Amino acid sequence: MKVLKVPGRTIAVFVLPGLLLYVCLVFVPILVSLYTGLLKWDGLTSAEFIGFGNFKDMFFNDPVFWPSVRRTLLYAVASMLEIPLCLFMAILLNRYLKRANTLVSIYFTPVILSVVIIGQLWKTVYNPASAGGMLNGVLISLGLDSWTHNWLTEPKIAMFALYFVSLWQFFGYHLLIQYTGVSNIPDELYEAAKIDGADGFKADRYITLPLIVPIFKISIVLAFIGSLQAFDLVMVMTAGGPAHATDVISTHMYNSSFMSFKYGYGSAIATFLVVVCLVFTGFINTVFNKIERKFN
Repeated sequence: MKVLKVPGRTIAVFVLPGLLLYVCLVFVPILVSLYTGLLKWDGLTSAEFIGFGNFKDMFFNDPVFWPSVRRTLLYAVASMLEIPLCLFMAILLNRYLKRANTLVSIYFTPVILSVVIIGQLWKTVYNPASAGGMLNGVLISLGLDSWTHNWLTEPKIAMFALYFVSLWQFFGYHLLIQYTGVSNIPDELYEAAKIDGADGFKADRYITLPLIVPIFKISIVLAFIGSLQAFDLVMVMTAGGPAHATDVISTHMYNSSFMSFKYGYGSAIATFLVVVCLVFTGFINTVFNKIERKFN
């Protein structure tokens, strides 16, 4: 306030509307969801207050809940594993291609496609060879018949098939973020390092990696939190099946709320998901803040 030399009331007048809107759109729905999670309610008839009964059932009596949590966390971890590769490719593109923007835009194309289109496309790819499935057809033509599978209907494989599609879809997204960060590092730093004998990947170790940490953190947070909320792709490709083998937290919440008419129970799952997102966002920020302080 002293720097801006503006009265506090003036700042409050400009800040307050946005703050109220943010609170109404973010915190009020969370509080409503928390309250609804304390009710035994089908969403249509009158509700009954049961305290933490839904949470007790969710943690101790629901055979689908914890496996869905495990799959969601694996989904999130898998989504982060491609980011170092995106950074590596961004460094190569920035260093060896003069006009890499076109190539980055091509990689970005799956991001702008509808999830429904992507889901239907990959369902066609994963189909059995008898139904024209491209993946099984290629494996058979290579003589690898034993590698063919019903990719979306075998419980042990279906989730990994979904992981791969998600990685494919968002590879270009994270590549664009990393490439933007790498390309904005001043060339003067690399020229000075070259004079001191640091070139190529040695320069990347002492210049690119320390300066790219904030951008890298953004990709990690977006990938992790986005994966925790994964819903649309799973619903389009498997709807949580077969036999709940691809259920994640959000699909379990949807099925409980709208297919089983246990709206209160679904709200309890939603509250759990919000808490998980907040905890892991705080954890990731803490880790990267320590890394940034180390490099600074």
